[in-house]
Order: sequence, then C-alpha cells, then structure tokens
Amino acid sequence: MASFHRFHTKLQDSLKGYSRGRFFADFSAGITVGVLALPLSMAFAIASGASPSAGIWTAIIAGFLVSVLGGSRVQIGGPTGAFIPILYGIVVAYGLNNMLAATFMAGIILLLMGMLRLGNLIRFIPISVVIGFTNGIGVVLALSQIKDFFGLGGEALPADFFPRMKALWQLAPTFNLHATVLALGTLILIFGWARIAERVRWLGKVPAQLAGLIIGTLAGVLLNLPVETIGSRFNGIPQGLPALQFPVPDLHAISKLLMPAVTIALLGAIESLLSARVVDPQIEDKHDPNQELLAQGVSNMVVPFFGGIAATGAIARTSTNVKAGGRTPVAGMVHSLTLLLIVLVAAPLASWVPIPVLAAIVVVTAIHMGEWHEFTRLRSFPWHYALILISTFLLTVLFDLTVAVEMGLLLACLFFIQRMQDLTGVERVDLKAHNGVAVYTVRGTLFFGSVAKLDEQIAQTQGDAGVLVFDMSEVINIDATGAGWLHGVHRSLAKKEGELVLCGLTEHVQDYLSRSGLLAVVGLHNVCSSLHAALVRSREIQDEFD
Repeated sequence: MASFHRFHTKLQDSLKGYSRGRFFADFSAGITVGVLALPLSMAFAIASGASPSAGIWTAIIAGFLVSVLGGSRVQIGGPTGAFIPILYGIVVAYGLNNMLAATFMAGIILLLMGMLRLGNLIRFIPISVVIGFTNGIGVVLALSQIKDFFGLGGEALPADFFPRMKALWQLAPTFNLHATVLALGTLILIFGWARIAERVRWLGKVPAQLAGLIIGTLAGVLLNLPVETIGSRFNGIPQGLPALQFPVPDLHAISKLLMPAVTIALLGAIESLLSARVVDPQIEDKHDPNQELLAQGVSNMVVPFFGGIAATGAIARTSTNVKAGGRTPVAGMVHSLTLLLIVLVAAPLASWVPIPVLAAIVVVTAIHMGEWHEFTRLRSFPWHYALILISTFLLTVLFDLTVAVEMGLLLACLFFIQRMQDLTGVERVDLKAHNGVAVYTVRGTLFFGSVAKLDEQIAQTQGDAGVLVFDMSEVINIDATGAGWLHGVHRSLAKKEGELVLCGLTEHVQDYLSRSGLLAVVGLHNVCSSLHAALVRSREIQDEFD
C-alpha cells in the first residue's frame, strides 16, 4: 500500500509553471504524432486479427491514460507491432473476446508490477534476450503481412510458423499483381520519402507512413485497382464512440490465457520502459519506471472494455514527439484528441484505404524494429551471448514468443551461474611453519552453484590438517547453500576433533552467517578480523590439542 502513497505523475510536475509557449509547442507535436499514429494504429490492429477501429481507439484511450498517469513526460502510448504475433495467436486459438480478456489480465499484472516497484527489475533482462526476441518479432511481423502484401485469397492464416508457411504455399496461385505492385510502391515511397522531402521542404513535416497511406490510397482509388480495402473487409470505421464490451474469458480458456497475458505484460513493460529510457537524455529528464508501469497497467485494463487491443509505449511515436517539440504529457493528450477528432469527422474516408497499403506500412515497421546489425557483431562477443541471442531469435520465429523468452532467460541464468562458478574458488596458502593447519583463500560467491567445486578443491589439498582457516575477505556474497556448506565443513572437522576458523568476513557475509547460526556453532573466538589473527588462533588450538 505504500506505493499508492508515492503515486505521483509526470503531468503533475509538468503543469507547474506551464506557459503559453510550451502549450503551443506541445500542441503542434501532439498533432504531428496523432497524424502519424493513424495509419500505424489501423495497420497493427488488422495484423493482430482485430478491426482497424480497435487500433485507433486503443491509441486514443491508452494514449490519453498513459500521458495523464505515466512516469515519463513524453511517452506516447498505443498499439505497437511487437504485440502482433501474440495477439494474433490468441485470436486464432481462442477468439477475439479472449484476446481482450488476456489484455485485461496483462493490465492487472502491469499494475501489480508498478505497485510492487518492479520497474527497475525489467532492466535485468539480458540484452541478448531483448535483441533476440525483438529481431524475431520483426521477422514474424513481416511474415504475417505476406498474405495481404501480395493480395492472396483465402481465410485467416494459422498463427504457428510451419502451418502458416504451408498455407501460404497453398495460396500462392491466388497472387494478386495489382495488390503486390501497390504494396511495393508504398514500401518504396516510405523508404524514399526523406529524399523526396529534401527537395520539397514543406513535405518534411508529413510523416513518411502518412504519406504512404495517402498516396497509396489515392493510387488505389484513382486507378480503380481490384484490391481489398478497409471498407470491403471491415465495412469501414464506425463514425462515433465504440460500444462498451465486457472482456470476460471463457472458463475453459482462462488457464491457457495466463501465459500469453504474462508475455503481453512483460513485453509491454520492456518496450515502454525502453522507450522512456531512450528519450530521457533528449529531454534532460528521468522517467519513473514504477509510475510508468502503473499507467500501462491501467490503460490495458481499460481499453478492452472499448474493444481495444494491448498497448504500450511506442518508441517511434515517442521519438517523433520529442523531435517535434513535445516536452510534457500535454503533447500525448493532444495526440489522442487529434485521433478522436479524425474518427468523429473523417472516419468514412478510411473505407477507401487499401489493405496492401497498410501491409506495406507494417512491413516498414518490422524492418525498422529489428537491430539487424547485431547479427554481424556476434563474433565480437562470447559464444554464450551469441547462443542466447540466436536461440531466442529462432524460437520467436519458429515457435512462440513465450517459449523464446522463457528459454532465453533460462539460458542466460545457466550461463550466469556457470560464470559465477568460474569466478568462485579456493586456493591453499602455503604456510610451512604451521603444521596441521590448512589455510585457504576463498574467492567469489558461495552459492548453490559453487559449493560442489569448493568441496572438490579442498578435498584434493587438505591432507591431514585438523584446523582449517578460511580467509573470506574476497567473498562477495553467500546464500543458504553456501552457509550450509560451511556448516558441513564444521561438522566434518568436529568429528575429527578439528576446528574451523574464519577471518576477513565482510559485514554482509558476517551478518548472514550470524543469522544462519553458523557463527554461534563455530564460536566467536574462531571468527577473526584478519589472517594474522586467525593464524594466532590456529596456533592456540594446536596447543590445546597438544
């Protein structure tokens, strides 16, 4: 409950001393981002198996809530391409209503993560896992658009990779040349828009994706191309507020929706916090990760009631907001209001938008999403880094994002344990003047992954020594297994009427061993501050034996 007392939004800070000039800058940036969000929201929703209006209302509602409640001054919330493989898989397997239910469940998880102050823990996910699944999502996202990009006929494609590839092969004869040319033209236009804008200065204010949407739509209408449109597939976009829905999951599916919901929550947390962290230096501010998770949680709990899909902080739109001059959450609120105005006024025009044009916009997003250069740099990193990245990438593409993240984290943990084990060890100190005493320098971390190695090293060098001295000044951490191992060493020595002497304990290690009961068993007289004092104590013990 203490987290609620610390509930503090960036909007509260931003409104202090807010000026007219600042408002006009935010207003201009909000309109720019709102116009950019229009084609992306529709395209991401369609690719996720939902209607284009679901994407727009997600951007409107989630975008507004993230700005009002968030922990970043400039974060723009809404649907993103990263969610498409997960959401589409849920729709195909369990239906649209259960996808909305999974989004609501993910919102609860995000809210709890924020309340429990887990925002900083997201940063512990290895970069190899993040790059692996991000690049994998980019490939899956591009593959998901093949059907619409080439105008193939047939029903919705399976969500799994191998059945999808089989279905695409079977649909290849339905190839539509007009759709393909329109999609390719839109793709080329978007990538070449920056060069075109250099020659005509005012065009630089028009986002490339919006230019692709407008010009591609005009081409489809004026040339009367026989391609599928938003109107023919979805009967257009309703001009008005969405009907209230209740995302209640089917009882037989609720247990199966838990892991997808966790995946949505983790992916949303990673993407939103990464987005906020990227722009922090540009606005000379630091976001509040826990407040941001609270805002993401609330937005994902609310949007399903209006038919919306999962939302998070959108890196591209957030960066555009900053470049356009946005510096407070007011810009994000204006972005949402801009989209709302478009829906209420110009919704009928969306019926003319060709589906291949939206597919091209999603492909552009997929290409920009991946950090493809990381594959060329793998030789510069350790082999286990490459293994984690490639495994996560392939599992994301071939199987499932949930499996990929789980396996990536498992591999990362195993390699971390191995690395900690390699850095942990004991080394016998050669002290010829102290017969019957074995002195060891213990280094690293005494934990469950290293005690077997320590046992083996000591067994090889202990000989018939009755007194063991452990110099633990270089031990940086210890867990219950490590403390248990020291208990075991003490018991083994006690059976032979020997004793264990410890020295150089750091404050953390000494406190842990005291709470574990080891120091009471060993005896405080056998816990020394330095190696010299420990050697003096070992001589006293030998004198007692004699």
